[in-house]
Amino acid sequence: MSRKSWIEENFFKRECIKFIPSSRDLHRCIPVCQVCQNLIRCCCGRLIGEHSWQESPPPISLCPGPGQDIEDNWSTELHTKASPTNAYGIVDFEDTATRVCRGKYIRVAVDSKAEALLQLMLREWQMERPKLLLTVQGGSENFSLPPKVKQAFSKGLMTAALSTGAWILTDGINSGVSKHVGEAVKTFGGHDLRKRNTVGITPWGVIDNNMDLIGRDVFRPYQPLGNPLSKRACLNGFHSHFLLVDDGTLGKHGCQQGLRRKLEKQIQLQKIHPRLKQGVPVVCVVVEGGPAIVSTVLDYVSSVPPVPVFVFEGSGRAADLLAFLYKQTAADRRLDADIKEDFLVRIGDVLRVDSAEAFHLYNLFLQCMDNRQSITIFDSESDDQVPPDAAILTATLKGTKASPAEQLSMALAWDRADIAQKDILVYGQHWQVGSLEQAMLDALVMDRVSFVKLLIDNGMTMSRFLTVDRLEELYNMRPQGPTDRFLQLLVEDAKQSSLPIGYRLSVIDMGLVIEYLIGGAYRSTYTRKHFRAAYGRLQAKEGRRSSSSSLSKQRLGLTPNSSRGRSLEDLHFFRTAQPYKCKDPEVSSGSSREITLTPGLEDAPLLVPFNFNDLFVWAVLQQRQQMALFLWQHGEEALARATVACKLYRSMAFEARQSSLDDNITERLRAYSIEFGQLAEDVLDCAFRQNEQMAMKLLTSEMEAWSHFTCLQMAVSSCHRSFVSHSCTQTLLTDLWTGPLKMRKNSFLKILLSLLLPPAVILLEFKSKAAMCHVPQSHEAMLFGFDSVKSVPAHEGTDHMGSRDAERGLSFHDKCLSPVSETVSSVTMHCLSWITRLYEFYTAPVVKFWFHTVFYLAFLMLFSFVVLVKMEDKPSVQEWFVIAYILSTAVEKIREVLMSEPRKLSHKLKIWFSEYWNKSDFIAILLFLAGLTLRWHAGSYLTAGRIAYCLDIIFWFIRVTDLLAVNQHAGPYLTMITKMTSNMFFIVVMMAIVLLSFGVSRKAILSPDEEPSWNLARDIVFQPYWMIYGELVTMVNHVLLLLLLRHSSKLSICSSSISSWSTF
Repeated sequence: MSRKSWIEENFFKRECIKFIPSSRDLHRCIPVCQVCQNLIRCCCGRLIGEHSWQESPPPISLCPGPGQDIEDNWSTELHTKASPTNAYGIVDFEDTATRVCRGKYIRVAVDSKAEALLQLMLREWQMERPKLLLTVQGGSENFSLPPKVKQAFSKGLMTAALSTGAWILTDGINSGVSKHVGEAVKTFGGHDLRKRNTVGITPWGVIDNNMDLIGRDVFRPYQPLGNPLSKRACLNGFHSHFLLVDDGTLGKHGCQQGLRRKLEKQIQLQKIHPRLKQGVPVVCVVVEGGPAIVSTVLDYVSSVPPVPVFVFEGSGRAADLLAFLYKQTAADRRLDADIKEDFLVRIGDVLRVDSAEAFHLYNLFLQCMDNRQSITIFDSESDDQVPPDAAILTATLKGTKASPAEQLSMALAWDRADIAQKDILVYGQHWQVGSLEQAMLDALVMDRVSFVKLLIDNGMTMSRFLTVDRLEELYNMRPQGPTDRFLQLLVEDAKQSSLPIGYRLSVIDMGLVIEYLIGGAYRSTYTRKHFRAAYGRLQAKEGRRSSSSSLSKQRLGLTPNSSRGRSLEDLHFFRTAQPYKCKDPEVSSGSSREITLTPGLEDAPLLVPFNFNDLFVWAVLQQRQQMALFLWQHGEEALARATVACKLYRSMAFEARQSSLDDNITERLRAYSIEFGQLAEDVLDCAFRQNEQMAMKLLTSEMEAWSHFTCLQMAVSSCHRSFVSHSCTQTLLTDLWTGPLKMRKNSFLKILLSLLLPPAVILLEFKSKAAMCHVPQSHEAMLFGFDSVKSVPAHEGTDHMGSRDAERGLSFHDKCLSPVSETVSSVTMHCLSWITRLYEFYTAPVVKFWFHTVFYLAFLMLFSFVVLVKMEDKPSVQEWFVIAYILSTAVEKIREVLMSEPRKLSHKLKIWFSEYWNKSDFIAILLFLAGLTLRWHAGSYLTAGRIAYCLDIIFWFIRVTDLLAVNQHAGPYLTMITKMTSNMFFIVVMMAIVLLSFGVSRKAILSPDEEPSWNLARDIVFQPYWMIYGELVTMVNHVLLLLLLRHSSKLSICSSSISSWSTF
């Protein structure tokens, strides 16, 4: 069904079909004279000529016939006819030149269904679902407000509406309280038309120039400035939507109140949020008002459930009377006699009614005070008054008589953490079991960062909250927009299979996604063997979707280390960059038991070891940047998590681009990656300024929660250039590169001299232990104990022995042997010191590099000699050296693969082959082994083996560029050449297209009688390629010269041919 037909089928207009004179002075003229037609009106407010007489003829006489009674009561049900509405579309208000003010409108019957109206507003008009309904009641005539009251009303109303996503209901006319609401929208409403959910429910018969709005699905201009002498009202131009209620009357107010109340009750039945069970709260805001407002307030506060009423004191008339009586009856519900009499007089004077009506209104006022807990008086003149928007929302919470959990749900839907902190999360509040955990889950799903912070500040612990069920529920939450399937696409890429419809993601799937995005040898906690086993046992025992409390207890995520082990680890971190290892077997065994078992939980296995890290990764994968930034501030390892987020976002941006998603998604992910990268750089800079050595330890310390990766390793994998170029990183890399050597100038010459003359190592300078404390020690140094030898110099040992002799004294045997022992110990220490220096020199990375470079150049010289000279049947000595070098290189490459971090061989090979130089070395080694196998055979096989050698040496020469990349001058040039070569690919493709198009046409024209052969492909490309460089003539000369030298038998012919061709 189309939109137009659906509207006309569900919404109608009302037209009067029975003329009942409103005046009792009946004219007896037959037929009805012109005077009667222009003066006497029907009870609906129209003249005879303004009625529609399509189904029945107009009356001949206004006087009833014989036997007919005079009809005194006119009713909508009996005397009007319903027909499909003929007025709906968009109205454009012409006098609002400062901004575009347009509103959607529709003419509906007074008995329209509230369900259909709400469906129209949500589906057809695309209004956002309301989280709060502010129904504004007050006077319909123009009135002025004091400046403070007007400021408080305008700002408070709009702030409450915009901050909570509320709808505002008014009469929609350009007078009275509706006009003040329009001015509030104009001043504080902003320019976003989609957030202007201000609905005017207006009687169709009181609208000036309402005939201009007739039309089906039309765009109508409307002039809101009507005739000052007219009794009708104009629509207010700052309302966004209009429901024009038609009861068949003209110029009569009040018919919209019944439909408005039905619509309010229907909105109350809607959920405030799809995740929450709480309905949409309604609050009535009263400003000024006449006698009818008293009955309206009573209807609101006495309904079930009651509707809170918020009264602006000082706005005038009924609002001030309500505020006065509210304050007077605060201590005692009864009024004194004199105050009562004065109040009755004030009612008559303010509302302009007689004494009987004043007494009736007084009783209504008292009935309102019986439900005073639903009424809130706001005094804008008070100095200690809270902001009006907060007062409105607080009155809404208290007036609904909702439980604390329901109030928290409403504040959560509004995203007003200030209201929750002030009025809900207070001392002495009674909470049901699990209500705060559910609120935390709702806050995470709804992306309410302020509420997550508020709940954590009020004692919510992640170890108690986060369970596997909740974590999986967070991952299976489907975000709205173009990124709703992006996470599923990542799972499909990680698992390399398509997911069925309705597939529920598991934490193991998320572990695969994390490994896929980070890459390398990274292993997520969710994919490890012990986690998979525990997860499988848990699923088989309790069922995946069980929500019982016992299952929640068994799925608690606890920290993997005890407090004692954690403190010892932190203490050790400040001393060395090595991971902490417990020396006491009892402590280590106890800690291991604490890691695997948790007393009191039936020895449940640990499933979520680091809760904040898990939530942080969830926020990153769900692209919730603000939530990720907040979670990044909590927990430990801020630098590590910043680099991890930078890597994840960068990989996600790459995957989004590869999946041909919207460019805005890719750019947004890149911006998120840059933001976290900047945070990592700021943290590193701050740490480096405070303590340089500790900052460098942060870069090299292994992160247990992140697969034992280091921050430096993660930053390099994410190509975070500014992080790597930081002074701290460069200083650390320099220290790692030079090792214990202390060199500033001519390091190249000193190292080469020491390599050629090993005794010169003693003359080199070495760094102290304090200068090397931030550099991770190798396992060999710890194994052989060189660190302990170096840490106890000879003079320190002598001083220590002397001090011990002074305190305890020496025995006679010790005194006699002390000179000899001192001499022996000093010699031993000197020898060990020399050995330590030699070991430190040859294990320094820069020395290893130059050692490798020298031998590699020697290898290339020998290999070049082998391929340049004649190859004998048996390998020469030089060739044996080449064979030994390449075979040892092959063994080293095999060791690299086997010793890499991944456990599976396929994963090891995948990571190893991901580097370009490993692929080049693999091809070079295989080609050399093929040539070595062929060269052992004589004849043509030997020639083939030699050719394989000649081709293989190309790869080994190209390998020299990898050595040059270390140089600070040659490295940038190599990087630029590499990028230029990759960027030239498409240019080469375009040149090949031009070359092939010309070559095919040229060959077809010059050789029309060619037979099918593979030489055609050569001729298409060969000669046209040389023609690009202008080398065709020279090429032909060389070819003809070779043919002539081969087939001529006389030297004279040869020389004459050469001369003739050279002249050619």
